Amino acid sequence: MSTPAPEPAPFDPHAFPADLIAAHHDATRLRAELEAYAATLPWSREPHPGWKDVKEGVRARKGRPASPGWTPEQTTEHERLKAALLDATQTVYAHPWWTRCAQEGVTGPAIVDARQALKRAPGAVPDEHDAVGQEDVDKAA
Repeated sequence: MSTPAPEPAPFDPHAFPADLIAAHHDATRLRAELEAYAATLPWSREPHPGWKDVKEGVRARKGRPASPGWTPEQTTEHERLKAALLDATQTVYAHPWWTRCAQEGVTGPAIVDARQALKRAPGAVPDEHDAVGQEDVDKAA
């Protein structure tokens, strides 16, 4: 007499494939790198004379110092990081895993829950050994 084959385990939308976790890790790292780089740039991409503080009654608008604008090198680096981030996020959002989830009936709040769980999956965000700080990871996630 033969033993019946065990039933397959139910589909787990949180059992993310390794390439999806790696893609999310890259996207999170690039987001943090872009934000950190942007924080080093002058406030205005183009040269701008700035403006003084303005106080009108109870309303106030903080002034800005003059900005030399970005150098061609700064613009190139910012655009490079932005393009790399776009590619990485497209890889995450268009990953075949999400199609598989839909085929398995994971939709609505359950798919939102799975996408949110990816942000906290082991290896999906840079850890303390990477150059990116945890506050950058939390902001980017």
